[in-house]
Amino acid sequence: MAIPFISAQEAAEFVKNGDNVGFSGFTSCGTPKTVPVAIAEKARKEHEKGNPFKINVFSGASTNDYVDGELSRANAVNFRTPYQSQGDMRKALNSHEVHYADAHLSELAQNLRYGFFGKLNVAVIEVAEINDKGEAILGTGIGITPTIAKIADKIIIELNSTISPNIRGLHDNYLPLDPPYRREIPIYKPSDRIGSPVLNIDPAKIVGIVNVDFAGKVAPFSPLDETTMQIGVNVCAFLTAELKAGRIPKSFLPMQSGVGNVANAVLAGLGENKDIPAFEMYTEVVQDSVLKLMESGKCKFASTCSLSFSDEATHEFFKNIEFFKDKVLMRPGEISNNPEIVRRLGLITMNTALEADIFGNINSTHVLGTKMMNGIGGSGDFTRNAYLSIFSCPSITKGGLISNIVPMVSHLDHSEHSVNVLITDQGVADLRGKDPVQRAETIIENCVHPMYKQLLSDYLKLSKAGQTPHKLSAALAFHQSFKEEGDMSKTDWSKFA
Repeated sequence: MAIPFISAQEAAEFVKNGDNVGFSGFTSCGTPKTVPVAIAEKARKEHEKGNPFKINVFSGASTNDYVDGELSRANAVNFRTPYQSQGDMRKALNSHEVHYADAHLSELAQNLRYGFFGKLNVAVIEVAEINDKGEAILGTGIGITPTIAKIADKIIIELNSTISPNIRGLHDNYLPLDPPYRREIPIYKPSDRIGSPVLNIDPAKIVGIVNVDFAGKVAPFSPLDETTMQIGVNVCAFLTAELKAGRIPKSFLPMQSGVGNVANAVLAGLGENKDIPAFEMYTEVVQDSVLKLMESGKCKFASTCSLSFSDEATHEFFKNIEFFKDKVLMRPGEISNNPEIVRRLGLITMNTALEADIFGNINSTHVLGTKMMNGIGGSGDFTRNAYLSIFSCPSITKGGLISNIVPMVSHLDHSEHSVNVLITDQGVADLRGKDPVQRAETIIENCVHPMYKQLLSDYLKLSKAGQTPHKLSAALAFHQSFKEEGDMSKTDWSKFA
C-alpha cells in the first residue's frame, strides 16, 4: 500500500493539544521545516477560538526557526528538552511560559524509550528519500531520529527534495539495546560502522508524506577575532607540549570540539600546527573548518551527529562528495555522544565556558546564574569521560566590564572534578593534580585578564577556612557589582573584610 502524500496543514491535524512530539535533526540540520509551521498556525487558530493548544517538544539538540521559533511565537509549546538556541524560545523559557528541562544530549533518546516522558504521540522526520516499505535516507542531522521513529504512535515524513542524493551512505543508524540487555557498543575507532545507512520506519505508522522543496539557511560563523585566534594558539601550544612530553601518544588521539568561533579557531590552529599529526574526530557536530582540515589531510576522519556546515560549505561538500564520502559518518546523538565510547577512544575534548571560577568550576549555560542561554548540550557527555578535558573562554567580555573568570560560578554545569585544563586568550592553566588553592593560583596567574588579577588574588586572601577557601558573603560579588554598577571591576572587597 502506497504511503499517501498530504499537505503540511493536513499533517498538523494529526497533532493534538498535549501531545509529545519528537522532531528529527541535530541543530538546524535534518530538522523539519513545514509541518512545525503548520502546527503553529493550528495553535493560533485554536487560541483564537479560546481553546488550549500546546505540545511538548523533543529534539536531538537545537532546531531551527521553523520549530523553536514558530512554535514559541505561537505560544504552542508547553515543555521543551533537551537544548535550544533560538531567541524567541529562550525568552519563553526564561519567563517560564515554556517549561524547559536542560539535559545531556546523549541521554534523551534512551529516556524516551524508557518511558520517562510518557508515550511519544507523533514524530516529524525529514528525509532525503523514502519508499513504500519505509526505507528512508535521512538528512544532514540525525539526533534522536531512530528512537522517535521506533516509539512514536504516528509518524509524519517531510520529504525534502533539496537534499543532495549524494547523502546516501553517510548515515550509520544504530539503536543500542536497553537494559538489562545492553551490550558494549562496538566502536573501537571513529571510522567503525556499526549500523545501517538506511533507517527502517514502520510504514503502518506513517500517516503521510509532506513534500518540501527548500533548505533551511545556515549562516557562516562570524570571522575570527584577535581574542578567539589567541585562544586557538594557546590550545595548540598546550597540545604540542603534551605531545612532546609523551602525555599524548605520538599517533595523537581523536578530537571532540564544541560549536562556535572558539572551536573554529582551535581547529584552524591545529590545521596550521606542523607539530600536531593528522588526527581523527569523534564529535557531535562538524563545522566548516573541518572540511578544510580534511582537504589538507590534517583530519583523516570525522564521526558526527550533524553536518552543520554553512550553505556555501554544504554546496562544496556535496560537490566534492567522492573525496569526502570515506571521511565522514553521521550517527544518532546517543552514539556520537556516548560516554562509553568517549572513554574507550580516549578523546581530547574541547568545549566553551560562559564563565569559570578560580577553582576550576564551569558555567556553560546561565548568564548571571539565572538566564538560560542555550543549554548544556553534549559538553557533559564528553567532558566527564575525556582522556583530556579542556575548557576555553575569553578572559573578559564587554570591553572588560565582565571577567569571565570569577570567584564562584553563578551556576554550575561542570565541576572542578571534570576539568583538566582551562585556557583563555591570556594563557593556559593545567589543573591536573592540584588542590583548590593551587588551582586558584594557577588560574589567576595564567588565565585572568590583567585588570582582574589583583581583585581575584585579593579574594583568595579573604578566607583561609576550609580546603576550598570561599568567603561566602563575597563569592558572588562580581555578579552583584555587574548588576548594580554594570562593571565587575568595581567590586570592593573592603565591604566583606
